[in-house]
Amino acid sequence: MAQPCTGDLATTVQSLNGAARVDTPIVDRDPPIDCFYVYPTVSQQPGYNATKDADAQVRAIALYQAQRFSSVCRVYAPLYRQETLTGLALDGITGQSHYRVPYADVAEAFATYLREDNDGRGFVLIGHSQGTALLRALVRREIDGVPSLRRRLVSAVLLGGNVTVRRGQAAGGDFQNIPGCSSPGEVGCVIAWSTFGETPPAGAGFGRVPTVDQDGLGAPTGSQYQVLCTDPIALRGAPPGTPLTTLLPSQPFPGAIGGFLIQMFGGPPPTAPTPWLQPADRYIARCEDDGGAVVLRISPVGASRRLNPAPTREFGLHLADGNLALGDLVSIVGAQSTAYRLATAVTSVRLSARPLRTGRTQLTVRVAHAPAAPGLRVLLRRAGKIVAIRTAVPTTGATTLVRFVVRRAGSYQASARATGARVSSSVASGMVKVGTSSR
Repeated sequence: MAQPCTGDLATTVQSLNGAARVDTPIVDRDPPIDCFYVYPTVSQQPGYNATKDADAQVRAIALYQAQRFSSVCRVYAPLYRQETLTGLALDGITGQSHYRVPYADVAEAFATYLREDNDGRGFVLIGHSQGTALLRALVRREIDGVPSLRRRLVSAVLLGGNVTVRRGQAAGGDFQNIPGCSSPGEVGCVIAWSTFGETPPAGAGFGRVPTVDQDGLGAPTGSQYQVLCTDPIALRGAPPGTPLTTLLPSQPFPGAIGGFLIQMFGGPPPTAPTPWLQPADRYIARCEDDGGAVVLRISPVGASRRLNPAPTREFGLHLADGNLALGDLVSIVGAQSTAYRLATAVTSVRLSARPLRTGRTQLTVRVAHAPAAPGLRVLLRRAGKIVAIRTAVPTTGATTLVRFVVRRAGSYQASARATGARVSSSVASGMVKVGTSSR
């Protein structure tokens, strides 16, 4: 069975004049960071909460929203007992949310990922709709107040889910220590928006801070907060008015969501002979306070088709929050990955020796590193063979000392890397010779 988070990324790029070409993105086969993806509401299973089965809709949304990120990160997409489409419809009647079970699954999956797969690497969180609601709670509870994890957060892409900040500020709502992203290459920040092609109607829930905690997960409420909107074009470093890089899979989406997409496009979505396409329709975007809702306002360029809200006006272009600017998002995350590596790099390693009264020798490795390094892994070699490995949490500042005690004579060499880096970012400039000592 094919994995929906990886695959052929060959893309037909269509232009407004009818011309087309095929691009094949470069895929980093050993990406330096991870992406932890939590998918939105797609399950058509009966009842409030789905099983952990990889239904056709779950596999399709992972392809639509997560597969393109496989070119810049290792993608992890846990299955979870999400609230179903039926459950959400019933919530509108009862006024109650059933997100507690999904949150428990996502929190457990994230803890397992950190324990078994992360190895200290930088990570990006990616969510949409219900997935964003769950990740907002996860960051509030498990990351925002934990410096060691916060240093490894490359960014959080939280779309269609009303991430809040204190009014007029970059943070202080959902997260006290993690701001909205504001410049190209910025790391440790949040990317968030909800898309609308028209002024959001009074009943639209996206772009407005609710007066009650609708999800039951402790989200901030009240007039002192506003919804965060970040400009994808600005974060890409492109001039204002540059069209978004819209990317769509060529295969249709199964089930009810597929029908809503036909409604949004005013007919079948565009397609191409390659697995992916950048459609001829182009759109520009800007963050604005529109009708009391802070949203990413989408406008067609030239003769591009105007997108319809779906399934109702209150949802705006929610179904396309990710794909309308998917190419921009992948570029932004790629630039953040590069910036993160530079911000966490080891810059030099020095090794010194001091005899001890016991006849042994203490070796001190002085590691100079970028202040944001989340952790260090130091290797000690004798005659080219690894004899000891030590991990360390960087101390305040940009230099950390790591000590070993050895008893055998020989030439020793130390190397160090930031935890999670693929290769040593620096090796000792020379070796230290330890003379005759007791065994």
